[in-house]
Amino acid sequence: MFKKILIANRGEIACRVIKTARKMGIRTVAIYSDADRHALHVRMADEAVHIGPAPANQSYIVIDKVMEAVRATGAEAVHPGYGFLSENAKFAEALEAEGVAFIGPPVGAIEAMGDKITSKKIAQEADVSTVPGYMGLIADADEAVKISGEIGYPVMIKASAGGGGKGMRIAWDDDEAREGFQSSKNEAASSFGDDRIFIEKFVTQPRHIEIQVLCDTHGNGIYLGERECSIQRRNQKVVEEAPSPFLDEDTRKAMGEQAVALAQAVNYASAGTVEFIVDGERNFYFLEMNTRLQVEHPVTELITGVDLVEQMIRVAAGEKLALTQEDVKLTGWAVENRLYAEDPYRGFLPSIGRLTRYRPPMEQAAGPLQETGKWQGDAPAGDVAIRNDTGVFEGGEISMYYDPMIAKLCTWAPTRAEAIEAMRNALDAFEVEGIGHNLPFLAAVMDHPVFIAGAMTTAFIEEQYPDGFEGVTPDEATVQKLAAVAAHMKMLKEERAAQISGAMANHRRRVEPDWVAFIGREAIPVHIEHDGDGTRVRLMDGTEFEVRSDWRLGDSVFRGQVGGERMIVKTEFIRGGARLRYRGADMKVAVRTPRQAELQAMMPVKLPPDTSRLLLCPMPGLVVKLAVETGQEVQEGQALCTIEAMKMENILRAERKGVVARINAGEGDSLAVDDVIMEFE
Repeated sequence: MFKKILIANRGEIACRVIKTARKMGIRTVAIYSDADRHALHVRMADEAVHIGPAPANQSYIVIDKVMEAVRATGAEAVHPGYGFLSENAKFAEALEAEGVAFIGPPVGAIEAMGDKITSKKIAQEADVSTVPGYMGLIADADEAVKISGEIGYPVMIKASAGGGGKGMRIAWDDDEAREGFQSSKNEAASSFGDDRIFIEKFVTQPRHIEIQVLCDTHGNGIYLGERECSIQRRNQKVVEEAPSPFLDEDTRKAMGEQAVALAQAVNYASAGTVEFIVDGERNFYFLEMNTRLQVEHPVTELITGVDLVEQMIRVAAGEKLALTQEDVKLTGWAVENRLYAEDPYRGFLPSIGRLTRYRPPMEQAAGPLQETGKWQGDAPAGDVAIRNDTGVFEGGEISMYYDPMIAKLCTWAPTRAEAIEAMRNALDAFEVEGIGHNLPFLAAVMDHPVFIAGAMTTAFIEEQYPDGFEGVTPDEATVQKLAAVAAHMKMLKEERAAQISGAMANHRRRVEPDWVAFIGREAIPVHIEHDGDGTRVRLMDGTEFEVRSDWRLGDSVFRGQVGGERMIVKTEFIRGGARLRYRGADMKVAVRTPRQAELQAMMPVKLPPDTSRLLLCPMPGLVVKLAVETGQEVQEGQALCTIEAMKMENILRAERKGVVARINAGEGDSLAVDDVIMEFE
């Protein structure tokens, strides 16, 4: 077995590999750019080597710099993680020439299956059903438009070396095909150093389901079930689960056997994933094979008990698989939510900055365990596991240079319903401050009836949130419970204020029992009685809640029972009241005296400033392109400029017809949120 391995990656996946290597007694080497000098993976590794400036194309994807780090540290093997160089055949060749093991598949398999065009040709030759498309290289935007028309809109424009949603665009007409081709090409060159593009038919209403395979160098291959990855945004997965609520056992077996056969056809050895599009009749079509560890691998580990990183290391060291297909059992259900540094209230645009608060829910182990490579049996009924894979820490910074993913929060339970409920509670307890993030959106998805029914497709977000995410409006029962929580908090605060030292006997201030709770603009009269055991809150309609909790002033999370039901609510005192966040709802609350409530009703509502004549920067980023000039008339939907952030190009468009009066930013400028890019007459 290896004594030292280098992780050619950063962030969450680098930390994940370090954890398994440490468990196996293997020393680790981290690499880092200028932006990652104080990153968590650098702290965790036994050694760390600086490899260059912040941009990935000057550090993490520069093969020569990674190889220098390998030589300098004497690493015997390299784990590439995902993204960056993980599917780069030249990198694997460089390691092979140096006599260093690549913890991944052979060069031939990477070349055959890692390239999206080549993999589709191999699949077609093997009579595997594939989505119609053009597999050749595309010279320019004009040819992309011609090919798209021949295939028939809508089409998917994809980077050949792509992954993680980078370099992907859906085009519904010639204009979008032309524009999407250039953006995909630019993103592919920036993210992967390979700007080749191909086009395929975009299948509407599909489900995205993938099979995890594991093969060794001795001809053995198995599949470890499937992952449901249909909830995506911009072709980037957001929520995953295993197993899929849609597949039956026959389809699972057929997909698994086909995935293994495809892998073995190219002498695959390591962990890999074969992705399929599945229609409503459970017909499945090969999309691509990812010759690396997938981002969403934890849900497979949670239902099988197999440590995939450990298996990759053992296969790279020449060991035989300790598992056979008969050993693989799928136990319970696992759900993964990807926590992104993206603001859901601003169209999921990237958000960067310092994590002033980062408190994940407490991890707890349960479910299947895999210690020796053999199945250990079913998990005890009723257990729930929480796992949070992350590469950040409180006080750390989210950089504009890399992927916006902060963490992968996973839950496991014996049933799907229990796993979803565990995830709801875990999201409620997850504290993130300082940046925009998608926790409210994830909470909304976990409560969405389509998701609960398991009836989602890859169009879920577009269909269910066509106008974007505008937050969660809680139902009346939830509002009443939150009013009870607010009343409990208010009573503790008032009783604390009444405890004045040196007061005369029998002159302690009495806390009145009648108040009005404001949840947003809704006023709810409440009668509050508090004793040492809890607070009883009675509403005007006679509804009564008993609130029991160990929450104290200054605590940022309320954990307790409200009317006998468990609630976890993020709390924060703010000017004029408090902020409560629960199940995706984010509300300002205030508990006032009846007289204060009367006066509040007379207060005018402050209107937001008029920004209709301004183009504001929606995210911190770099101005890549200005598409208009001063004095130019623009039409609704016309591209105005392109902002790049976190390896993604974002085209800002005109909301209405107008004339550009002034341009305040130039190409190459770095902008903050709400900086004025241009003004209109």
